[in-house]
Amino acid sequence: MPAEHDLGVLPEVADWLRRRSWTAADRPLEQLLAAKRAAGAAGTVSVVLPALDEEPTVGEIVSAIRTELMEKAPLVDELVVVDSGSVDRTAETAAAAGARVVHRDAILPRIPAETGKGEVLWRSLLVTSGEIVCFVDADLREFDPALVPGIVGPLLTDPAIQLVKAMYDRPLETDGAVVPAGGGRVTELVARPLLNLHWPQLAGFVQPLGGEYAARRSLLERLPFPTGYGVELGLLVDALDEVGLDALAQVDVGVRHHRHQDGQALGRMAATIYRTALERLDRTHRLKASTDLVRPQLTQFTRTPAGFAPHTHPVGATERPPVTSLPEYRSNR
Repeated sequence: MPAEHDLGVLPEVADWLRRRSWTAADRPLEQLLAAKRAAGAAGTVSVVLPALDEEPTVGEIVSAIRTELMEKAPLVDELVVVDSGSVDRTAETAAAAGARVVHRDAILPRIPAETGKGEVLWRSLLVTSGEIVCFVDADLREFDPALVPGIVGPLLTDPAIQLVKAMYDRPLETDGAVVPAGGGRVTELVARPLLNLHWPQLAGFVQPLGGEYAARRSLLERLPFPTGYGVELGLLVDALDEVGLDALAQVDVGVRHHRHQDGQALGRMAATIYRTALERLDRTHRLKASTDLVRPQLTQFTRTPAGFAPHTHPVGATERPPVTSLPEYRSNR
């Protein structure tokens, strides 16, 4: 990733981008299988799909992972779909394709379940056993199973890595038109500005809200899980505090096609993510905007032939005083 061409990126982030950003092709499957065998129990991999009314897509994803990464190549040890209350045939479709399906409410029944994606991810830790846990959204279309070894790979080959996010292009497909990089609207309008301003060490993550990521169980079991859509931002921020930037990484897996939400749903997601950020700012006493806590710059990414390129822009916050404080204004009145 050509971070060195953007002088606005923090030196720490530029260095991280060079050392902790890869492509899925950087680690061939044969290398990962050898690393998995050498790791023994520490190399066990669980793949979790949180699902709510994903009948059209969940079967294809499950079938691809089972066929390519369990039967042909034994990379994945267990494949679990956690159904969070689907009213369609999500559970039946996932089971027929080869997943173990567990209903959210059957996990830890003594605690009434909350609605939301984060609740499902949290409960999945109680019904999986792999030392590496890989989360994959169940609404992906044109699913490429290479995504899984892509994000699991750094964890299998480098014991210093604790969490790996997928990065990808997210085209916006609407009304028959395709905007190549138009997806990820909540990321660009809410999450990326929040992270850049308050957690600038995380400015190098291309898809901070992406639902495809893998982490060591030993990290996940120590982190709180926001129950709703704020879970990805919350886990990323808390992982930074828990293990530091150098233990985090990202892998380019190409293109991600998924179902798009309408404007009101995006608004609800944005509000949840904003609240998640505010709670962490308050918890760490970073809520007050000051020059030492807020970095007034925004790093964004565009796809280039060399990969994702960062571009940093100033975030202006200059304010003018009330005009009644100006002698020129008062004299005219």
